[in-house]
Amino acid sequence: MLVDSHCHLDFPDLAAELDAVVARARAAGIGRMVTISTRVKRHAQVLAIAERFPDVFCSVGTHPNHAHEEPDIDAKALTAIAKHPKVVAIGEAGLDYFRNTSPREAQIAGLRQHISAARETGLPLVIHSRDCDADMAQILKEESGKGAFPAILHCFTGGRDLAFTAIELGHYVSFTGILTFKNSDPLRAIAAALPADRIMVETDAPYLAPLPYRGKRNEPAYVVETAKVLADARGVPADEMERQTTENFFRLFNKVPRTLANAA
Repeated sequence: MLVDSHCHLDFPDLAAELDAVVARARAAGIGRMVTISTRVKRHAQVLAIAERFPDVFCSVGTHPNHAHEEPDIDAKALTAIAKHPKVVAIGEAGLDYFRNTSPREAQIAGLRQHISAARETGLPLVIHSRDCDADMAQILKEESGKGAFPAILHCFTGGRDLAFTAIELGHYVSFTGILTFKNSDPLRAIAAALPADRIMVETDAPYLAPLPYRGKRNEPAYVVETAKVLADARGVPADEMERQTTENFFRLFNKVPRTLANAA
């Protein structure tokens, strides 16, 4: 079994044929999917998808690109929503200095609120980090000094220093289809160097489809291709990579049951 630890099943590209998308994922051996919240004020539609499928779970949080839209979402609000049994993570929150659609001050303030919620609930924080390695590393160090919290750097494309800072703080690193791209040798080198018990795979669907699907709409079934490339980069068999990344998922996302009582 593989896991897609980060997808956006509520986005229009996937929501239009959701039953078929989930069916293809199951057929490809994807046993769990986490559909990720990007706006707390639209969380109901994310939660509805998680409640519809026994093997789909969700997070609660505000994407950094929308941080300025939800300045009133604090740790208390996140923690309250996170009590739902299908909510298994906080986020995605973080910093995006590439798009800069939200003021950096709003992004940083939002990230710190999400960290507080992760610390309080014990649920993993799903971190979006783009073109902000130095600031992200500093914030993670500062916040870890206030008390440990679980977290994962999703869709990792940063540098080696940020990756190992996260590892040293007890966090995880996850890779998308970008890992399969021909120009991603530096990223594959980082992926090969990280501890085996701290790595995961994801799609970030409907974005970032891996080879051989690059340029097409992504979907959870395609996480198989990213896992194959990760296995190759690390010099291990594909089935071992599948076992390891799935075990890592259940260790971090420990609210997700290993056995589903009413699997469809």
